[in-house]
Amino acid sequence: MSLTNRSTYFYELPGELIAQYPHKKRDDCRLLCLDKQSGKVSHKSFPDLLSHLHSGDVLVLNTSKVIPARLKGRKESGAAVEVLLLRELQPNRWECLVKPGNRLKKGTKINFSDDLRATIVEHFTEGMRVIDFHHSGDFWQILDHLGEMPLPPYIKRNTIIDDSENYQTVYAKERGSAAAPTAGLHFSKDLLNSLTEKGVIVTSVILHIGLDTFRPVKVENILEHQMHREFCSISQESASIINQAKLEGRRIIAVGTTCVRTLESFIEHNFQKNGISMNNRNHIQSGSKWSDLFIYPGFKFQIVDGLLTNFHLPESTLLMLVSAFAGYENVMAAYQQAVQERYRFFSYGDAMLII
Repeated sequence: MSLTNRSTYFYELPGELIAQYPHKKRDDCRLLCLDKQSGKVSHKSFPDLLSHLHSGDVLVLNTSKVIPARLKGRKESGAAVEVLLLRELQPNRWECLVKPGNRLKKGTKINFSDDLRATIVEHFTEGMRVIDFHHSGDFWQILDHLGEMPLPPYIKRNTIIDDSENYQTVYAKERGSAAAPTAGLHFSKDLLNSLTEKGVIVTSVILHIGLDTFRPVKVENILEHQMHREFCSISQESASIINQAKLEGRRIIAVGTTCVRTLESFIEHNFQKNGISMNNRNHIQSGSKWSDLFIYPGFKFQIVDGLLTNFHLPESTLLMLVSAFAGYENVMAAYQQAVQERYRFFSYGDAMLII
């Protein structure tokens, strides 16, 4: 068994455990707790998170907001087309995934409505295109009206009105994601208030989720996998809160793999404190960047001490990240227990806390 082989991260998952709808209440889900040192697993409910986090812990949220990124239109021939907006390259120009990918060539024109049209201007492999949009009126208002929430392909149903709220965290602020940071979907405003009342410090980062949420690892040697770049940022306030906590030995708990990738992408190796040059890898800088950080076993975590996450697809980069954080054997054993205990999996499923 090699931890650089994709197939090492495969596990059997009965299809009926893939959640098709969210829980009726956001925090009304199960919580599998994994001790990353011992591998011990315990089964809780999500509000029990209160008993696992302590005063002074820093809880880091990804406040990226999902846009209604899925558009359905027609070519000039009348053939149906589906476009998924991934990231805005410049005003009115987007990187997109398209269906059917083999029939949408450069120069193809697409009509979505009387107010929104598009032209494919660049053609890439794997259904990737660069598309220019032409609109009458405010683009975002048109998108809110025409677009659908981009539910992942393992949710085998059409989107419904409730998805516009359910597939969005209660703290989402800055639009830009083509998928939800799903670990955060479990939080209600009441639970967040209870955590802050306990003394847990809540801060945030931004990572706009793009292609790698949808793209599987296709090569057997995972070292050959190319991560798609995603835009992320950390404010000066958040960086200061996190750095102070690290200096004082307090825990940083990341909500979701996107927060992990963001925090570990902003390591500042050399900095000054009180005029003295420091070399401390447990320190982050503020700013914005495009990150293609790929985390798999062997990665040395510098910032994150705990991780709240969902259950991830077999052979996915997200499962590789979780295996790097908690240990491959621990994670796969925990997943086996989750299957046996009939946990709900993936975006609308249950949660996992690793400390």
